[in-house]
Amino acid sequence: MNTEKTTEKDNEYIFHHVLINGLEVRARYSRKAVDEIFLPLLETLTRLQKEKQRRVIALIAAPPACGKSTLLSFLERLAKEHEELCDVQVIGMDGFHRTQEDLASHTTVRDGEEIPLSRIKGSPETYDLKKMTDRLRLAASGVNCGWPLYDRRIHDPVDDAVTIDGDVVLLEGNYLLLNDPGWRDLRSYADYTVMILADADQLKERLIDRKAKGMASREEARKFVEFSDLKNIETCLTHFDGADLVLEMTGEGEFVRRNDIGPV
Repeated sequence: MNTEKTTEKDNEYIFHHVLINGLEVRARYSRKAVDEIFLPLLETLTRLQKEKQRRVIALIAAPPACGKSTLLSFLERLAKEHEELCDVQVIGMDGFHRTQEDLASHTTVRDGEEIPLSRIKGSPETYDLKKMTDRLRLAASGVNCGWPLYDRRIHDPVDDAVTIDGDVVLLEGNYLLLNDPGWRDLRSYADYTVMILADADQLKERLIDRKAKGMASREEARKFVEFSDLKNIETCLTHFDGADLVLEMTGEGEFVRRNDIGPV
């Protein structure tokens, strides 16, 4: 992880450099957000761990393109920089993607057309929810256990790629707080929940920008996003039923509290 110190000119922000899925990301977070949101969140998780004297798990949910992986990397950094805070271990749900072979051999109906699940990879039905629930239950019990990661080189998950052994574990993913059958059971293993909201049109443009880096043209990226990712954004934003802390990503990429949604 590469980081960059603030300068005199930029003393209202903290900059963060990190590799996410092989791409270098340069993010900035306002000191106001750090002091009023991020550090208090880490303090809350530290307090819960000390009170409960066991592993604490927080679910961090957000729609695609909200920058949640970068944010959690930043939270991991903040925890290490403050000795009074527990270190946090960051994991994701992407390791529970169903395999390419499985997705190619099963179908669903989208817009009246029967298509292989591989065409909508990343939607809720393309994850192995039972396996994720079983593994999360094991992690929540305090056992040091393996956790899968998604390998973008082979486009498949790799089981037991990392070991969960932290006292405070942050699990991030798009659908962790869905109020849908099966998915809603995940929050029963969490000690704390965070939801990040954002404007759907803003997320669409961010996704097109991201997809365009790996496609032949921006128009090709737009068609892919409109066919698959927009539905995933809608699912995340409309099938959500509250969290302990609700944040919103603004048009400038800042994070603010949304005290009017959920039990924050």
